[in-house]
Amino acid sequence: RNQTMSFFMDRREFVKDSVVGAAIAAAGLDFSKVETQAKEPANAQGASGEQLRVAVVGVNGRGMSHVGGFAGKNNCVVTTICDCDESVIGNAMKTIEKVQGKAPKFEKDFRKLLDDKSIDVVSIATPNHWHSLMAIWALQAGKDVYVEKPVSHNVSEGRRVVEAARKYNRVCQSGTQSRSNPGMRQSIEYAHSGKIGEIMMTRGLCYKPRGSIGKVAADKPIPSTMDFDLWCGPAPMNPVHRNKIHYDWHWIWDYGNGDLGNQGIHEMDKARWALKAMELPKGVFSMGGRLGYEDDGQTPNTQICSFDYGEKALIFEVRGLPTKDFMGTKVGNIFYGTNGYIVCPSYATGIVFDKDNKEVARFSGGGDNHHFENFCKAVRARKPEMLNGDILEGHLSSALCHLGNISYRLGKEQMLSEKVAGLDEKATEAVGRMAAHLADNKLDASKTKVTIGRKLVMDPKTETFINDAVANLMLTRPYRKGYEVPAKI
Repeated sequence: RNQTMSFFMDRREFVKDSVVGAAIAAAGLDFSKVETQAKEPANAQGASGEQLRVAVVGVNGRGMSHVGGFAGKNNCVVTTICDCDESVIGNAMKTIEKVQGKAPKFEKDFRKLLDDKSIDVVSIATPNHWHSLMAIWALQAGKDVYVEKPVSHNVSEGRRVVEAARKYNRVCQSGTQSRSNPGMRQSIEYAHSGKIGEIMMTRGLCYKPRGSIGKVAADKPIPSTMDFDLWCGPAPMNPVHRNKIHYDWHWIWDYGNGDLGNQGIHEMDKARWALKAMELPKGVFSMGGRLGYEDDGQTPNTQICSFDYGEKALIFEVRGLPTKDFMGTKVGNIFYGTNGYIVCPSYATGIVFDKDNKEVARFSGGGDNHHFENFCKAVRARKPEMLNGDILEGHLSSALCHLGNISYRLGKEQMLSEKVAGLDEKATEAVGRMAAHLADNKLDASKTKVTIGRKLVMDPKTETFINDAVANLMLTRPYRKGYEVPAKI
């Protein structure tokens, strides 16, 4: 193992990272009053004949890819679109009418879709805090579900979606579309073939520019076109204190999960896939901060996460400040075997190198529609095992994002120039590159505070932390009345 770790560390020097500042301690939450709710399932309504009738929920951003994946493709028809903000539906309505020859029905309230027996599939592309509850309600109502990544806002509710899909015998695909891209599937197959030895460590990279979202002096008004109660759903109904109510929710803890749960979930998923890790890790550590600017965002714009899988490890890095690539990639993965490695510089490309850094193979090929097509085939066959991104895979990868954020949010601030105690060589190396990255961005490590997260130990079987009651509280959250994610399916 020491030889293997030496091999990892002797690779070309990683590129600079940036660390962020504001950690949010989440101790003291009272979950004693959380209610649970399980809706009675409607009569199971599967695929009617060959054509699948689809409702797309949330069409302001990623939802347009869902429209493109279903409307007029794979023998599907988008019969309904649903969004709690009427001002954002125009593009979806026009696109669907152009493709299908008829405008779809519009619903503002997701709950009205559940009793509509003409709908076979619910495709969810809302903000993260709604993903699990909508999926559970749709599964209980007998619908098959395509739910965007991350499939959950916290660890517990992701497991509940898995349980619901199994209990109600529905097909549930997570929106980790890299799993259906031919180039990525070939790269993973090569990683698992043994041709570069055993994969002992994987890295996920999200070196993606994230500028300031600005600061507002006062809470922003709610658009008259939006039902804000519906928008908040299971999350707290707090005032909007950011310039943009849409998209910038990614950087607010109540609704988003930072870049771990935005772009990072794709790279985290591929990193876990390459490791063949089908349960949560034994431990997690994260550090970082929101550096380089002051704004209304809460989540890190730079972060390092280290996941302990015993003899194997997964490291993830987020850099939102300007940076160079690492080993030819900024948003992608590196899979380290005992006799070589694979660099994946995109969601659909893999380049294989032997231990002497000589390229020996290359794979490519992608496109969103492969994932939607895979889902439709599984729905028609009534075989969840056909899915490339089954909900269990989505849950395990989404949970990694949440675990990293829990460690970070329970951390304490210190100067980056101070030594971080107790880290293994892999994490120590990453921290050193982070400091160099900050220097490249004119941030003095001796004057820059970062949050050093709590080192957490897990029981992978129960998906809970060992001897850490405060961290265990953060595996779930309180829910607003009427929007409770059930604690048990």
